[in-house]
Amino acid sequence: MSDAVQPTAAEVRAAAEAVKTALDRHLAAVERRSGEDDPAVYEAFNELAAAAEAYDELLYDRYEEVTPFEIPGTDDVPPYTGPEEPHAVSVLIRRDYAVAEPQRLLAQAQRIEAADYADGAEASGTVHGALDILFGEFEPDEIASRHKEFGLEEGDSTLWVTAADEQAAPGEWLEGPFEQIDPQRVVCRFDVSAVFDDEIDDGEIDDGEDELDELDTELDEDEDLERHA
Repeated sequence: MSDAVQPTAAEVRAAAEAVKTALDRHLAAVERRSGEDDPAVYEAFNELAAAAEAYDELLYDRYEEVTPFEIPGTDDVPPYTGPEEPHAVSVLIRRDYAVAEPQRLLAQAQRIEAADYADGAEASGTVHGALDILFGEFEPDEIASRHKEFGLEEGDSTLWVTAADEQAAPGEWLEGPFEQIDPQRVVCRFDVSAVFDDEIDDGEIDDGEDELDELDTELDEDEDLERHA
């Protein structure tokens, strides 16, 4: 970046002060939180994340230095703007599965069909028919806990809790249940993905390799000492 567009030292200092202020506000919100999912804490978290990101960018532009701060998901999760005391919530769940063993899935569906359907229906003869039977018979949480029995392999999953001013009228959103979701009313979300495990494993592998390199260096130094003894 050229000198003409670089931030000034004063701008970097001001950004640092903004981080300190946001940090104090976040701690204060945590100390007086009203519950596990207090919107005030969520808002303070986002403000701190934004301040830290701004400071990090200015620090790099001015001095080519970085901070150790890493706030996950700030690019994808907008600030919460919903009601401070929601009168209703919607819980949105997505779970992905791969049909890893179609024959196991079909066999499970056929057993259910034979026990529960007296009309001789044969929906279990196809994968999509077997899925219809499976998810009609079991609750999603039970399928999640027993997915291997049904020939399924877990993929990513996510759960969003969104705030509402009032509960929707019966049947109001059934035709398009996911069309009017406001990301800024997401109180909290919980994501599960193998990519998180991969990141942890990579870190552990790197640490292990570093330890091995250090051990090899120590052994080489010991051998040199023995040769000169």
